[in-house]
Amino acid sequence: MELEFAGEVWFWRGPAPWHFVTVPEEGCAAIAEVAAEVSYGWGMIPVDAEIGDTRWTTSLWPKDGRYVVPLKTWVRKAEGIDVGEVVTVRLGVGQSLEETSL
Repeated sequence: MELEFAGEVWFWRGPAPWHFVTVPEEGCAAIAEVAAEVSYGWGMIPVDAEIGDTRWTTSLWPKDGRYVVPLKTWVRKAEGIDVGEVVTVRLGVGQSLEETSL
């Protein structure tokens, strides 16, 4: 399954600070339909992610009944992304983005 959406980058100041983009509700509903097939535990969903020209592998984190995409530091630097910016995220859930492009 492939999803594409726009979302605002936000910062979590917890014990391990991190930047995220929240998946919209309709995308979360679609992910929930395949979650049991692809999750490796704790509700984590492995994905291939893409913003701009940058691709990476990560896992969606469940948060407040939705999913969030963690943005690694090198991804934010490569794309010049800062907190508060709206970015377009492309996700390959359960398959790589290369497989969906065939």
